Amino acid sequence: MTGEGIGFGKAILFNEHFVVYKIPAIVSAIGKYTTAKVKEINKAGWTLNDNRKATPNYKEDKIDQQKDSINKIIKKMGVDLSKKGIEINLEGNLYCASGIGASAASCVAIARAISDHFDIDLSDDEINEIAYEGEKGYHGTPSGIDNTASTFGGLIWFEKGEKNIMDKIELQNQIEIVIGNTGKVANTTAAVAGVRERKEKNPERYKEIFNRAENIAYLAKNALMEEDYKELGKLMNENHKLLQQIEVSSRELDFLVKLARDNGALGAKLTGGGLGGNMIALTPGREKQEEVANAIEKEGFQTLKTVIGVSSRER
Repeated sequence: MTGEGIGFGKAILFNEHFVVYKIPAIVSAIGKYTTAKVKEINKAGWTLNDNRKATPNYKEDKIDQQKDSINKIIKKMGVDLSKKGIEINLEGNLYCASGIGASAASCVAIARAISDHFDIDLSDDEINEIAYEGEKGYHGTPSGIDNTASTFGGLIWFEKGEKNIMDKIELQNQIEIVIGNTGKVANTTAAVAGVRERKEKNPERYKEIFNRAENIAYLAKNALMEEDYKELGKLMNENHKLLQQIEVSSRELDFLVKLARDNGALGAKLTGGGLGGNMIALTPGREKQEEVANAIEKEGFQTLKTVIGVSSRER
């Protein structure tokens, strides 16, 4: 018997990094996913075939983190692999790159596949908890935002706390976006540690930036619900400026952000941990999406054309 599972990629629309400090963030699942298949093998432990397409060196750079993550998932699930083990196969159309939730998507897919294989029948809430445990292997102290989007899908208002607040933001229509890949593998743990260090050195300046980030989240939520994409784009641009101020952008990210805006994107910003990885551009309508993607590809960068607001039950 083979167990199967799926986990969606994600794009953080607002407040990556700020979310760690209990500032609200908005995250969406995207229409790209990772699948996992699990089958029994006649030896103890687990083996992995990772067939996902990836940014050069992404999988090699993350291999130790990936092993740690899978061990954490298996331990949390309490499955016994001491006699007969499992082979895990990862595939899907989500490209492995920094900033689009590749690690979270794999954690969710693996947890679902193991649950299916062993007939454990876990709820989405339980899958989310296990995936969060797996994310610790990659990020040390993850915010929980990536695995939540990957598990539940859709568009989510997220606040980190003793008990995380997760509210669905219902969209009438999915929105086209372009994700541009810098081709640089980012170290999220280092980026988070850097923000913490600078925040401790400049508490007053950072307080001002963080207050503005919080304000932007509420304005963005309204813009999304009203489908006011012009306002949404403006707020994305402003959010990118704040991320530049806390020093998590990069030359490549700023270049792609400007390129997207110059070619018709209503707004653009880095998405995810920063210092490389991906940027996201708001491009409602197929035509605008094509124009922005073509401009980025002409400069030799890879793009992902997808939509936000994808529910976890959609394929």
